[in-house]
Amino acid sequence: MADRYIEVSLVKRGITCTARLLDDRAPVTCAAVWDALPLGSDVYHAKYARNEIYALFPPFAEAEPPLENPTVTPIPGDLCYFSFAGTELGTKSYGYDREVRSGTTVVDLALFYERNNLLLNADVGWVPGIVWGQVVEGLAEMAEGCNDLWRSGAAGETLSFRRA
Repeated sequence: MADRYIEVSLVKRGITCTARLLDDRAPVTCAAVWDALPLGSDVYHAKYARNEIYALFPPFAEAEPPLENPTVTPIPGDLCYFSFAGTELGTKSYGYDREVRSGTTVVDLALFYERNNLLLNADVGWVPGIVWGQVVEGLAEMAEGCNDLWRSGAAGETLSFRRA
């Protein structure tokens, strides 16, 4: 299979990077995301994982992908996929303005933009993610935008994923 690429953007800031899908390492996850594109939603900056931005989506795969190509120590440029039961994100400490309910699933698509990340959450422990993509172009500019997001806030900003 030929390499597939996507664009990941902070829409309001006008910053885009390009990532290669890791079809050889996470084929089920890559297929699920690719088939669902384009995707976009409010962006959040991580509280626990450190140098991460992410967006939350309703489930879009026929079945949630298995834990393929897992990590708890993502590196700069990693795109990760997480799936959470609604109740896992239901505490007010997470700061989400949407209602989360038991019996629901929330998909988290994340971009890690700098080093020294650790997927350890004080509420639930280790949170392995599926590494399904790697940024191959534009990471430095995206990291600057992510740091600005951290310092000036995420309100009104969208994280989008689309085919390149």
